[in-house]
Amino acid sequence: MSFEAIQQVTSAEQAAQARKAAAQEEALRIVAEAERGGKQLVADACAKAEAKAKQMMAQAEARAAETSKKTMADNAASCAAMKQQAMGRLDRAADLIVGKVGSG
Repeated sequence: MSFEAIQQVTSAEQAAQARKAAAQEEALRIVAEAERGGKQLVADACAKAEAKAKQMMAQAEARAAETSKKTMADNAASCAAMKQQAMGRLDRAADLIVGKVGSG
């Protein structure tokens, strides 16, 4: 093999190695970029899920507060009605007590 042929083969091998190294670097860059993109997608999804959970919790708390407020109002109305009934029966109860004490 002539010197010139050896130089051509050597040059071609060096060029092939350079292309291979460049391709490996490019592959590593693509993988790193994909990992960064994937991590960002996960972080975005977590943030979105957390915001949604907070929103749902706030809505649930608002509904619970409204239900509690309505229940308290209903109970207050029932209590007032029972108190009114009791007050209406108070005179009768007093008459019964006085009658028993007086006849006793």
